[in-house]
Amino acid sequence: MYKPALKIAGLTSGYGDIRVLRGVDLELKPGTIVALIGANGAGKTTLLRTISGLVKADSGFSELYGESIHGLAPHRVVQAGFVQSPEGKQLFADMTILENLMVGAHSKRAYERRNETLEEVYELFPILAERRYQRASTLSGGQQQMVAVGRALMALPKVLALDEPSLGLAPIMVDRLFESIAKIRERNLSILIIEQNVFQVLEMADYGYVLENGQISLSGTGAELLGNSHLRATYLGL
Repeated sequence: MYKPALKIAGLTSGYGDIRVLRGVDLELKPGTIVALIGANGAGKTTLLRTISGLVKADSGFSELYGESIHGLAPHRVVQAGFVQSPEGKQLFADMTILENLMVGAHSKRAYERRNETLEEVYELFPILAERRYQRASTLSGGQQQMVAVGRALMALPKVLALDEPSLGLAPIMVDRLFESIAKIRERNLSILIIEQNVFQVLEMADYGYVLENGQISLSGTGAELLGNSHLRATYLGL
């Protein structure tokens, strides 16, 4: 029986009296990349924070492979398999690459497989293996983003959520990062990605959603959205 990797229905949440999300519906099929597009303030990060349990949902539900993660504490959501790499990397600057990566393997399931997963991360990002004892504060922005993604992978996600992974990176590093994301998908991992490089992310994505004013306004395959006149005018300036 088919079960979505992630299913969100009627999700409403916000901060205090301010409603940011207003009935969001979204679905990820197993092994796919889904892009979430929207202007600043549209509610994209709030959606990830609500799924993660960092922001309380007022209504709706979230499921991971048919199992409810709605209302769980953040660490329980991670244990269930929804793991996000947050905007801004948020590394421990004075800790080494290896120490930052190991932070991701804090659950019992992830800790038991930490050595195997660590080798997989090093295979994906060889530079991290070479510099494993180097402090995070001494790394370039691109290398820091590799650590942030690697740390999330150490938690053994079933769905990996990436929040603006290319923010502030040089174009060559953006290309390398997107190549790495494609390789992660090849491991049958589902990826939900918020990304400012709309054209590049939709070229790679299997499916995409456009979030405007806390609601999904458009959805379709990456190719369909790239051909949509509203999206092209609003987000691509074409």
